[in-house]
Amino acid sequence: MNVGIIGSGTMGSGIAQVAATAGCRVKLYDTNQAALDKAKAALEKILLRLIEKGRIDSTEKDRIQSNISYVDSLKALKDSNLTIEAIIENIDIKQKVFSELESYVSDDCIIASNTSSLSIASIAASLQKPERCIGIHFFNPAPLMKLVEVIPAIQTSNAVLDTSVKIISDWKKVVAVAKDTPGFIVNRVARPFYGESLRIYEEGLADFATIDWSLKTLGGFRMGPFELMDFIGNDVNYTVTETVFTAFYFDPRYKPAFTQKRFSEAGYLGRKSGKGYYDYTEGATKPTPIEDEKLAQSIFNRVLVMLINEAADALFLKIASAEDIDNAMTKGVNYPKGLLAWADEKGINWCVSKLDELYDEYHEDRYRCSPLLRKMNRENKTFF
Repeated sequence: MNVGIIGSGTMGSGIAQVAATAGCRVKLYDTNQAALDKAKAALEKILLRLIEKGRIDSTEKDRIQSNISYVDSLKALKDSNLTIEAIIENIDIKQKVFSELESYVSDDCIIASNTSSLSIASIAASLQKPERCIGIHFFNPAPLMKLVEVIPAIQTSNAVLDTSVKIISDWKKVVAVAKDTPGFIVNRVARPFYGESLRIYEEGLADFATIDWSLKTLGGFRMGPFELMDFIGNDVNYTVTETVFTAFYFDPRYKPAFTQKRFSEAGYLGRKSGKGYYDYTEGATKPTPIEDEKLAQSIFNRVLVMLINEAADALFLKIASAEDIDNAMTKGVNYPKGLLAWADEKGINWCVSKLDELYDEYHEDRYRCSPLLRKMNRENKTFF
């Protein structure tokens, strides 16, 4: 199978590695030859590290490398059966690239975007054959993260959806099919992990270290929300939040926090800038959390129930199946449990009661309980 990858950045290169490892003949395209050289050198380094770890041998390394060629002409992708775009999150640029690409590839070539939140329908509208367009969203780093969200637009044909799911499954990834709505599954459902934690901080209930400690200790999350935002980059995370908030017609559930906006404006972007919610400069000491179990439980319960509510609403609005929603969160962002399974464990009545407590306290639509949770509570049902 011939696969074209547009964009040789970290994501594009990672997708190319995944496809090449699966035995596809890959052409990695970029307009910048220096970027292509950098991608090739980075792959060499990654594969050598895998040999050191005993995960592959030199023969496998050579096979993977030989499956990838590096090209600086979009026309070179003309023999592709599947193309995946992984460039800047700008709808106008993506549409322009897709329109040009379509003039080169065959009529049955699938044209996919790796966008994390832009409308697939809008991207597809740039094509003469929009039914061939689909979202195929990998998570970073693509070779390691098991989840791939597959997002059909309203124009996408069933055949293209079925073929895309089969291809990604054959690449040994876990597929979650999502409706073409802002943030798809993961970037929508995960918003409260950051947003509610920021809200708790802004209310003065706890500092960054204490909130992170609470969610790691009681929730089993690998990283706390402030550690994770520093890892992702405050500028990137804030932009996603702002994009989702705007795309949902300013629904207060997705309202960005001034704290994160100010940190982003100040250049406190996290690890990549040396300072974010924590100081990453050499010799800096990390603040000590307040290990108060009662406070920690309150923080954990509040963030968890907001996450559960978001997952339940995604199911209520048919964004994805219950299985795909839980798979997305465990395989896409390494949550310790699927949120809907977690809701069953805590009890649907507990979820509804906690949300109603928050709504009664704040009287903000942000804390409205999903109709699905309320209905399930009345009918004494569970998700699984």
